[in-house]
Amino acid sequence: MEDSLAVFDIDGVVADVRHRLKYLDRRPKDWGRFFAAADRDPVLAEGVELARSYAESHVLVWLTGRPEYLRDVTAAWLRAADLPAELLFMRPAHERRPARDFKAQQLRRMARESAIEVVVDDDPEVVQRLRELRYPVRLADWVPHSKTLQQAQEQDGRT
Repeated sequence: MEDSLAVFDIDGVVADVRHRLKYLDRRPKDWGRFFAAADRDPVLAEGVELARSYAESHVLVWLTGRPEYLRDVTAAWLRAADLPAELLFMRPAHERRPARDFKAQQLRRMARESAIEVVVDDDPEVVQRLRELRYPVRLADWVPHSKTLQQAQEQDGRT
């Protein structure tokens, strides 16, 4: 096994998406505008500090439900926040499984190659699933839980 991994979600962990949630409260949901505003997410200081701390002694990996077409925007946002952007796992086009299933599958693949030291995610359902699978997981609770975001992650399979 290579160096151990610290696996972090992005939205709700290091990126504050609350300004974008208004686009998901509409019917129909405006996914285009929701994702188009991703480059304007403020940083979440607590999550950024935690990620930087783990990056000092672990390989930092990003595991996000953001769609693959946002790779360049997401990598640029991470670099602007002074975070590494090389290891970025994103949701492939047409992948609509709940975040808990998508992320569990990605972690199984990572665990074949490296030890996973910690997984940090803001979605309680993802955290519960990963705990059931015996991953070392931490709930990012520095932003109030959003039912809108949870539905996007779990029911819509979009972030």
